[in-house]
Amino acid sequence: MPTDIEIARAAKLEPIMTVAERAGVPADAVQPYGKYIGKVDLDFVNEARQRAESRPKSKLILVTAINPTTAGEGKTTTSVGLADALRIVGKKTTVALREPSLGPCFGMKGGAAGGGYAQVVPMEAINLHFTGDFHAISSAHNLLAAMIDNHIYWGNSPAIDQRRVAFRRVVDMNDRALRQIVVALGGAANGYPRESGFDITVASEVMAIFCLARDLADLEARLARIVIGQGTEKKPITAKDLEAHGAMTVLLKEALAPNLVQTLEGTPAFIHGGPFANIAHGCNSVIATTAALSLADYVVTEAGFGADLGAEKFLDIKCRKAGLAPSAAVIVATVRALKAHGGVAKADLNKENQAAVKAGLANLGRHISNLRKFGLPVVVALNHFVSDTDGEIEIVMKACRDEFGADMAVCKHWAHGGKGAVDLAEKVVALAESGTAKFKTLYPDETPLTEKMRTIAREIYGAADISIDPGAKKQIADIEAMGFGNLPVCVAKTQYSFSTDPTKIGAPEGHIVPVREVRLSAGAGFVVMITGEIMTMPGLPKVPAAVNIKLKNGQIEGLF
Repeated sequence: MPTDIEIARAAKLEPIMTVAERAGVPADAVQPYGKYIGKVDLDFVNEARQRAESRPKSKLILVTAINPTTAGEGKTTTSVGLADALRIVGKKTTVALREPSLGPCFGMKGGAAGGGYAQVVPMEAINLHFTGDFHAISSAHNLLAAMIDNHIYWGNSPAIDQRRVAFRRVVDMNDRALRQIVVALGGAANGYPRESGFDITVASEVMAIFCLARDLADLEARLARIVIGQGTEKKPITAKDLEAHGAMTVLLKEALAPNLVQTLEGTPAFIHGGPFANIAHGCNSVIATTAALSLADYVVTEAGFGADLGAEKFLDIKCRKAGLAPSAAVIVATVRALKAHGGVAKADLNKENQAAVKAGLANLGRHISNLRKFGLPVVVALNHFVSDTDGEIEIVMKACRDEFGADMAVCKHWAHGGKGAVDLAEKVVALAESGTAKFKTLYPDETPLTEKMRTIAREIYGAADISIDPGAKKQIADIEAMGFGNLPVCVAKTQYSFSTDPTKIGAPEGHIVPVREVRLSAGAGFVVMITGEIMTMPGLPKVPAAVNIKLKNGQIEGLF
């Protein structure tokens, strides 16, 4: 079997205008970025959404997964394979995905464009600089950071209490040395020294705003609402107070147009925005999703990491804010990952171990139960590996049928493309068109922030309760006093476990979820609860992927 990059390079891609025509986008609404990438004009997107209001609603399919393991689950690969398979069974389909971050590409996770014969292409461009969206987001964010320190330096009004500046800088790379820094050293000419730090760009509030804004006007209004800190009387100071929101919008103007590419089988794919789900809200842009829904009968989208993070945020934040309602959910699992949740070491995952599969099923079962709390019908996609045995597959299928009451499809899209996921596509269509989805959020807006966090911990994580550090309690009180208590909660938590301890695999119960810091994202419209040891600026592993990435005879090696 050839490698992912060999498959991608051997593929015969269609010109982006051909893909646009298939998606229902006219040529004059596409700004080409080379032969195979285009940005879709925002005016066309708005017009298409308005026209879509008069036709039957498209089906939105959410793809999520069990808690990730080192074995890999293939959520993006499954999203792409499902989209291709839905076209095979006669549905006009588009897939809507996030853009990859450079941090994982050069850290340890690698690229995020699918794999095997279920990829979005051109994968090298998608995994690297793409259309420059992330650079625009970083620039807009750091412009505001620069204007904050400049405002302090000149003593402009309103006066900022530099001890209470909450807005940090960002860079799209894993760099632990930047987590906590001191800025403005070097004497009076450089300003007033203060503690600060960097987050990775995908954790930026500007990234969240970018992904939740409906259009340029909404983008500018949300940017204006960013609370950067407090004044000398502890009153909130916003980006609008610094008159930064207009220039930030200018930097983001071109980036806000959604990116159009294709799968290996020519299915249109919108790839736009890219917040992580363990430290941010984990969903692609509202603009891309709604554009896809206005053009296709079926839209496949994914939410980052496991369903306890990405799916919960997709449903409680993105769907709440954008008025979206999924018709069905797909939970991706693998035999290998289930064995990992059953306690098997990575080196032994290719060996048959039916007992470990049975033990790991608790993780899958929890996720199925959780998604049903949102009123969604669920189907399990078992992403097939060549090491899977018939006995192991039968155990998963029997548990889905008899214990979890969910249908399951064995998927071979990695090896066979869309035709390897036709069974999954048919099951998804049956669920989506059954009308059984009764979508609801987990909690109402008026629930206090602490109770929202407690509800997520108990209902989704299986926790007994939460504990909140004294400093975090004060942050919650301040946020509610400023009038933001009605916002949804975005939890920053390890992706590897339902708990905040990444070593607690399976489906732990009765644990306590510790909240150590709370951050207001007023522009994005949510409150971030940071739990356990999770960091909003990741670090590189001992041997980062970057050491193996190089050019050889003009070709990139080691990125995938």
